[in-house]
Amino acid sequence: MAALTLEQVSKIYREKGKPDNRAVKSLNMSIHDGEIISLLGSSGCGKTSTLRMVAGFESVSEGSIRLGERVLNDLKPAERNVAMAFEGYALYPPLTVRDNIAFSLLRGKTPAAEVQRRVAHVAALLEITDILDAYPPTLSGGQQQRVSLARALVRQAELYLLDEPMSQLEPQLRAVLRGRIKEYLIEHRMTSVFVTHDQTEAVALSDRIAVMSGGVLQQFASPEDLKERPANLFVAGFIGEPAMNLLPARLHLDGGELRAVVTAHGSTAAALSVHFGPLARLPEAQAMALHEGQAVHLGVRPHKVRLGSTHSAQGTESAAQGQLSFNQWQGDQSHVGVELGGHTLLVVTDGAVDLAEGAPVNLALPLSALHLFDSASEQALVHGADLR
Repeated sequence: MAALTLEQVSKIYREKGKPDNRAVKSLNMSIHDGEIISLLGSSGCGKTSTLRMVAGFESVSEGSIRLGERVLNDLKPAERNVAMAFEGYALYPPLTVRDNIAFSLLRGKTPAAEVQRRVAHVAALLEITDILDAYPPTLSGGQQQRVSLARALVRQAELYLLDEPMSQLEPQLRAVLRGRIKEYLIEHRMTSVFVTHDQTEAVALSDRIAVMSGGVLQQFASPEDLKERPANLFVAGFIGEPAMNLLPARLHLDGGELRAVVTAHGSTAAALSVHFGPLARLPEAQAMALHEGQAVHLGVRPHKVRLGSTHSAQGTESAAQGQLSFNQWQGDQSHVGVELGGHTLLVVTDGAVDLAEGAPVNLALPLSALHLFDSASEQALVHGADLR
């Protein structure tokens, strides 16, 4: 295996008579030897273009891609020693499933007994043993996808690129295979890059996740850091199901104390006031980035808010009271909307909530779960989990 490094990589699509389309913009990323990462984002964010540049199916417009010490930019796909599972399967119709999976091994003159062993192992892993003698045109989309994945996993490559490798599978089978595939990748120390739009899949499989939007890498971090320390408003609103609550607020620095005040719509009254405590609780660089009256967004994840609290624990949480605007039972949890001065705060809680629409609701917001983002730059300013 080998580490993968992307330095200032851009992909520009040019079409005569039209403006250039910069699909990937100055992407920097270092993926460690044996690390499993995901490129996560909505359609058009640049994740598939990035994967195809690494594989060699798209040229690199700017920057460089290295695998170990080798620069890949000008190498043909077959010269890169990279295995790829395509979203579109790309199987050979005249060959059986068994021969499709074994194709690269047979070309590499792997001994027949070793080919048989490795094909049998990966087929069992992906639950396709019973179709090894079938032909691709007779298979369902989910079966073809697993064959494509098996063909990539069976190879001995320096890097594995997996483009939406389980998108066609039923949820229950997908959940089972995620665990098996991750265990297989770890066991064989396979440096791997997944492309997915599915947050659950990215979190389940990855050591780190690269969140992309508009061709720009927004944050490259562990699943935990993406949730607890989002780098900007985009990541805060994109990661998490349901997404983070984000309320417009103003900062007040009173005598060295930090407060964030969310005002009610059409009023100067505070819908929510959060006291973060002394500025000294923050690292100096963070404290210097804050100023009186600064427009910010106050963020809190729905499952971090607690219902029913009538007072706050001194210094560790803030209390608020609002009106219940909706109460939806999801089967295993409740999604509750609470109106605070014209702003709706979503709360996710275990069990059913016995409250009717319009009822007063008391809330507690733990300081450790709160975030502040600058409204102008959209960059993170403060994460409550980092308060000293």
